[in-house]
Amino acid sequence: MQSKGAIKFFAIAFAIVCIFQLSFTYVAYTIEEEARELFGDDVEKERAYLDSMGTELVYNIGIKEFTYQECKARELNLGLDLKGGMHVTLEVSVEELIQTMSNNSTDKTFRKALEVSKQKQKDSQKDFITLFHESFEEIDPNAKLAAIFSTRELSDRISWENTNEDVISVIRDEAEDAIDRTFKILRTRIDQFGVTQPTIQKQEGTGRIIVELPGVDNPQRVRKILQNVAKLEFWETYEQFEVIQYLEKANEVLSQKLSLDDTTKTDEDASDTNNVANDFFTIDKDDISNDIVGATKDTSASNNDTSASGGLSLMEKLDEDTSGSGDSIPGQQSFEDFAKDNPLYAVLNPAIYTDETGVQRYRSGPVIGYCLGRDTAKVNRYMNIDVVKAAFPKNMKFLWTADPIGTDKPVYELLAIKISRRDGKAPLEGDAITDARQDFGFETGRAEISMSMNSEGARIWKRLTAEASKDENNKKCIAVVLDNLVRSYPVVQGEIPNGRSSITGNFEVEEAKDIANILKAGKLPAPARIVQEAIVGPSLGQESIDMGLMSLIAGFILVFGFMIFYYNIGGFVANLALMVNIFFIIGVLASLGAALTLPGIAGIVLTIGMSVDANVLIFERIREEITAGKGLRMAVIDGYKKAYSSIIDANVTTLLTGIILYT
Repeated sequence: MQSKGAIKFFAIAFAIVCIFQLSFTYVAYTIEEEARELFGDDVEKERAYLDSMGTELVYNIGIKEFTYQECKARELNLGLDLKGGMHVTLEVSVEELIQTMSNNSTDKTFRKALEVSKQKQKDSQKDFITLFHESFEEIDPNAKLAAIFSTRELSDRISWENTNEDVISVIRDEAEDAIDRTFKILRTRIDQFGVTQPTIQKQEGTGRIIVELPGVDNPQRVRKILQNVAKLEFWETYEQFEVIQYLEKANEVLSQKLSLDDTTKTDEDASDTNNVANDFFTIDKDDISNDIVGATKDTSASNNDTSASGGLSLMEKLDEDTSGSGDSIPGQQSFEDFAKDNPLYAVLNPAIYTDETGVQRYRSGPVIGYCLGRDTAKVNRYMNIDVVKAAFPKNMKFLWTADPIGTDKPVYELLAIKISRRDGKAPLEGDAITDARQDFGFETGRAEISMSMNSEGARIWKRLTAEASKDENNKKCIAVVLDNLVRSYPVVQGEIPNGRSSITGNFEVEEAKDIANILKAGKLPAPARIVQEAIVGPSLGQESIDMGLMSLIAGFILVFGFMIFYYNIGGFVANLALMVNIFFIIGVLASLGAALTLPGIAGIVLTIGMSVDANVLIFERIREEITAGKGLRMAVIDGYKKAYSSIIDANVTTLLTGIILYT
């Protein structure tokens, strides 16, 4: 009797737990149904409504209240084949990993080997590292990979004495490690993204990772999260007045270069920009701000402004006359002529403003100019011409802002970045970040990203902010760069000693959350690119659900009918036990956070068959015992005993099959 009491207690407790877990599915479904009724087919409004409900308390069980987001996290999940969603295959770029390991070596044999390997890979089944090794030795059999890969980072593993085979072995180990780290980082990012029951698998030996995300309805956001390298950097910056002389020189040598080339390209470039010349030269930046905790971006021109009386040539050109029409640049010069003489300034508008007295001045800060979005590629092309690059110091580089100014004609800012390390890296990088989260600015109320740094990062950050703010009359900016795009460039108002700060910008809440999660998960060791993508629509998922439910219901009806018809009361008891069994299965799925898929439904149908099979075995054994002349009580006891071996055999076989399939 004690064992029966324990079984009853366990069964009741198990049932209560299952009901509790399944109740979250009911609450979440009810709220989503209300949203669908409110907004009909307007998916955007429905999504916005559900996002707003995320932190609302919607379920009270007496001792605790749950938000909608918590209910969603605990509901019974549906797989990609039932719910719809996204299937993505990513490939880790081993080529770029090799380049990074070599510190972007410019060795001609090395660069050519990479190019040849890329071509060979199109028609070969060999992995990229093997092809690279073969190509390198084919191009120059006497060349040593150790001379290229004996960098500071690999100094403990590669020396000048190592053979090419030794170096390739290290590269292969690093590549495998990079794929493993990429897999873990992607899993962390996806978990923080909030997708229920994602499937992430590595394809061994291929460098590919398969990701399935059920219920995803924003593919663009997913692509961004999966492929974002998350390379966070903090850079010191130049002030514009320190750069303008070099910019003038670059414009001059570019004009000479294009004139000597004697092509029509300059005329074409000028005509491209002619129709927006008037708008382009009246950009106003005063309404844009960039903040950091303890520091506010001063957009007024107060520090280090240089007036037109300084005799700078560009100022004189722009200040000659302000009565130009839309087809001409100030000074009675047509835009085509201006573009020929000043090809750089034709596409990159200098950061100039007009003060209250009508005098044009250079703005303070690191922004050297503004460029229409469609012309940024042209500026990049100009800046990469050898003679133009030579016009700037080697410790100066330029980066664009991530967010444009304006919407009708988006304009991007170009910042002058100071390179202070010999290896060309940023003074402080994202690997110093120990925690990151989306927050709201105390003064602005805008979404921002709060960060904490480790001890080494906090020490460097303290030095950088102290250096930038030491001159009360000339406080400088620090550029916060994510994946080579400037997210913000605050003026540092004072030293930040504890490693806690914030990245602010024109962030949406969702974007700030995603960036914070990416920073917290870490940067990818090598870019992971999407090589295959499939989006399963919700209509296809609904069709699968309908077909799956039909098969389940049909199975139930046939089995229930047969059992009652053939075994009468015994069949009814078996059916009742079967229903309890199915209820427990669904409850366990919800409790474990597992996803219900089409194969899962097939498994439930199989479970119905297995359960019925066990009942049939027991009933038939009982009949045999009764036929043999035993009483009902003994027939039941012996029937169960003799059926055990067959039942255990069937279930153990199923368990082993499940383990093999899972593995």
